[in-house]
Amino acid sequence: MEMKKGLKIATIGGGSSYTPELIEGFIKRYDELPIRELWLVDIEAGKEKLEIVGTLAKRMVEKAGLPMEVHLTLDRRQALQDADFVTTQMRVGLLDARIKDERIPLELGLIGQETNGAGGLSKALRTIPILLEIAEEMEELCPDAWLINFTNPAGMVTEALLRYSKHKKVIGVCNVPFNMHMSISSMLGVDMKRVHIDFAGLNHMVFGMHVFVDNQEVTDKVLEMLGNPEIQLTMKNIAPLAWNRRFLKSLGVVPCPYHRYYYKTKTILEEELEAFKSGKTRAEIVKKLEEGLFDLYKDETLDIKPPQLEQRGGAYYSDAACNVISSIYNDKKDIQVLNVQNKGSLTDIDYDSAVEVSCIVTKNGPIPMAMGKLPVQVHGLIQQIKSFERIGAEAAVTGSYDKALLALTINPLIPSDDLAEMVLQKLLKAHEEYLPRFFSESAVPNIK
Repeated sequence: MEMKKGLKIATIGGGSSYTPELIEGFIKRYDELPIRELWLVDIEAGKEKLEIVGTLAKRMVEKAGLPMEVHLTLDRRQALQDADFVTTQMRVGLLDARIKDERIPLELGLIGQETNGAGGLSKALRTIPILLEIAEEMEELCPDAWLINFTNPAGMVTEALLRYSKHKKVIGVCNVPFNMHMSISSMLGVDMKRVHIDFAGLNHMVFGMHVFVDNQEVTDKVLEMLGNPEIQLTMKNIAPLAWNRRFLKSLGVVPCPYHRYYYKTKTILEEELEAFKSGKTRAEIVKKLEEGLFDLYKDETLDIKPPQLEQRGGAYYSDAACNVISSIYNDKKDIQVLNVQNKGSLTDIDYDSAVEVSCIVTKNGPIPMAMGKLPVQVHGLIQQIKSFERIGAEAAVTGSYDKALLALTINPLIPSDDLAEMVLQKLLKAHEEYLPRFFSESAVPNIK
């Protein structure tokens, strides 16, 4: 893969508010990751944001004094031509679509969240067809390039790409394991390099199976500490609800922040409904945060990633992408937590399915580490979410209303098939312009 003139990287969704973090990551790794060209790509609706954030990116590169060319374009094929790596950070329908994904379920008394439950499926139905188009174009224009996806819901997106695309060089990245690693290290008062965590599960459904400090297991100590209400392992976009100490001890593995949606459903829903009534869903908060970020990005004197970006729930996503790209390019053989094809890592998940596990990252891509059998206490929930992902991905690819309904009814955050149908009807209607497969002449006419 090494090239005398350096690498070409294409970023789809280049107008994202996260792009400055991606630029910062490439700048600080330039000695080991010599990027010749960085192409930031967006669509017509994102043109203004692309120009704002792209101009900031150029100022950042200029300040660093690096020979990296930053190109801004609406021509995806031009950006993909002969790329070495492609990163994707898209939001089909922009933040207004996310607001609908959160508010519509809440109108029916269901959890509204952009990657979990009804909102997560809705986002996947809009997103997966576009990612498959990108993968198809990559197979034609840059067949040797790795697709590094951090578009949510990353687990279902990775599942769809692995099952329905010819382009198999696909990796899903997420900031949740990184945040857990960082938070647990801080909680223990030790440097991250001394802490190792075996991660296993699915995206936003991953568990820390074992925690080690200097090769000594400290999982029980971590669980005991997490049972203290004064200590919280969470993220900006998830309420810091305290865990039940006895529950954690019985669970025996470290839950991720998103597990609150499944183990504290009633409390989470009550808090979301209160926010909904006051017009302050997470999506609406994020939209306001993003407006503030882009006001900052317009400042012609700004030439660094502003610290305010870390208020977004996805902070460190981009850094995770930079890490995996550098590790592949440099054959580092280090350990990272990634969404990849299972290949026997978890013995009770299908070989071909996408899982989120600790991997050794080589020049040939990530190799999932053998994690064995899932503990019985988490096996059922993980299997249920994997069924949801598999059937939801199929619905997105085929435009099958019945598959979409089945996926929602399987999901543990949807308590009945009647509610599943109600929320599905509303979400499909709300996003009709982004769901041509569900509204084509050949689609099953179930949308009332």
